[in-house]
Amino acid sequence: MSHSSKSFDRRDFLRATAGTTVALAAASVTGVAAATSAAAATGAPSIPKDRIGIQLYSIRDKVSALGFAVVLTELARIGYREIEFAGYTQNTSVLGRQITLPEIRRILDDNGLRAVGSHVGIGNLRSNLQGELDAAETLGMPHVGTANAPSNSNTVAGYLAAAEEFNTWGAAATARGLKLYQHNHAGEFAFATDQPSVRLYDVFLKNTDPRHVYLELDIYWAYVGQYRYPGFDPAAYVRNQPYRYPLFHMKDGDTNPSNANGYDIVEFGAGDLPYERFIRDIGPRAAHVGIWEQDTAPGTLPDPPGSLGAAQRSYTALKGLLG
Repeated sequence: MSHSSKSFDRRDFLRATAGTTVALAAASVTGVAAATSAAAATGAPSIPKDRIGIQLYSIRDKVSALGFAVVLTELARIGYREIEFAGYTQNTSVLGRQITLPEIRRILDDNGLRAVGSHVGIGNLRSNLQGELDAAETLGMPHVGTANAPSNSNTVAGYLAAAEEFNTWGAAATARGLKLYQHNHAGEFAFATDQPSVRLYDVFLKNTDPRHVYLELDIYWAYVGQYRYPGFDPAAYVRNQPYRYPLFHMKDGDTNPSNANGYDIVEFGAGDLPYERFIRDIGPRAAHVGIWEQDTAPGTLPDPPGSLGAAQRSYTALKGLLG
């Protein structure tokens, strides 16, 4: 959606989306009915149903065009409670200038939302670590992280050097009462080019200090990693070190053998990733905030609601899964 229409204000937007998102939400419930029964049979899962979050990258088009005030209000209406940022900017035409961090914090507070984390570039951690920690404190978020791979060098030496770097950044975050985390894609589960029997993710996990470096498991990309680089169970990483995984990305995938990744990214509840089994297998030893993400949500039709329609339907499916 373009921001060229000045007349499409907050009330217009909410009127346009409210009926559509609710009507469309019902379609995704069927896909998680079995998962809901499984969760009920095994007790409450370790992903709290009252803390469902969203990575704002999923609705980046709406954040840019409509601004944080409109978007965060709508997310609170849907039921989301935790917000993970993917930048702190919106189109300057929304306010006639760029929004400030204190203004974003005020919008969060006014809507009963909490900033749970933020994806920043790994270069920012190298060049402006204290500034990123300042931003986290201003927004009231307990975690700050990066979605970049630890290293561009897929060697044991490259990942050892990265682990040392993350330990330094993590200690600085800990000193300010924050937790530094790294978010995986599929490539971290590849084998080292110089030692083909060694999985890169294992090097990073073993050599980062659990007191200072945490992980956000993107469940979709972990299963893609399993497909492309077999020999591990995504749930086992969490089960073995549950307190190192405060955050999950709850992204769904649908099996597609013609896709090199093995799966297509789809709305939550529309895919066939084994979420009910994953939740059972990680065990009950820690609580993990489940954050919905769908890289492909912008462009969802009809628009409006567009990506916010995907957010509504995915929230309903997640709520059903977590029971």
